[in-house]
Amino acid sequence: MTVPYTDNGSDDRRSLHERIAADLRDEIMSGDLAPGAKLPSTNQLKERFEASNATIQKALQLLKEEGLVIGRAGAAVTVREHRQRTMRPASYMAPAPPGEPYRWLTEATRHGAAAHSTLLKVAEVRPPADVSAALNLAAEETALLRQQILTIDDEPVELVKSYYPLGIARRTAITAKRKIKGGTPALLAELGYPPRLSVDRVSARVPTQEQFQALRLPSDLPVLRTLRVVHSDGDLPIEVTVMVKAGHLYEMQYEFTPE
Repeated sequence: MTVPYTDNGSDDRRSLHERIAADLRDEIMSGDLAPGAKLPSTNQLKERFEASNATIQKALQLLKEEGLVIGRAGAAVTVREHRQRTMRPASYMAPAPPGEPYRWLTEATRHGAAAHSTLLKVAEVRPPADVSAALNLAAEETALLRQQILTIDDEPVELVKSYYPLGIARRTAITAKRKIKGGTPALLAELGYPPRLSVDRVSARVPTQEQFQALRLPSDLPVLRTLRVVHSDGDLPIEVTVMVKAGHLYEMQYEFTPE
């Protein structure tokens, strides 16, 4: 069913070009408009959405700024290749084998992408309230923060903040401002804290200023925020990570079996 886009009596307070972009965005992300596919012509879009040429161009410009479509002078607007990446957390939770990179990098590279991690900060801090609660910390207690940005093909894809109890992190390589070969899961396993259970809480949020800048977001489209709590033996929380990625470019895939 086609919704009348010029109906100002609706509850949708977005401008017309924002509503048009939202519908096209949904078709791109669901695969109805596949990677490499041409978008309908301007005339077709004008007829479909009962909109002016200028309004259609504003809608397409939004999608271009978001990196979902590519438009060149004299050529049709097409859906960007790899317009949405699927992240599979289960594929990189286990510690990497000795001498191998962190599994997140390995997984991204396996799909033909150039992946890289940049360590931004290592410091003792007071974590956010939900992180403190997950680590069973007292109100004023601090934790060790390791913050990094993950990139794929030179595009920032995820801002990562990992927090560790000081009783585990002190006097280990976790406190050093350098990368850990194989990632912290491998080091924690070596220290006697093998990861046994990971619990994710995923939510959609408006990006903070830090997230907006770090991920080079084009607008205040929602980001996906994952709060991951990693437990070791005895249900001991050994790591809590907050991961934020652009919601319009990435999706999460989880696999389950009946209990």
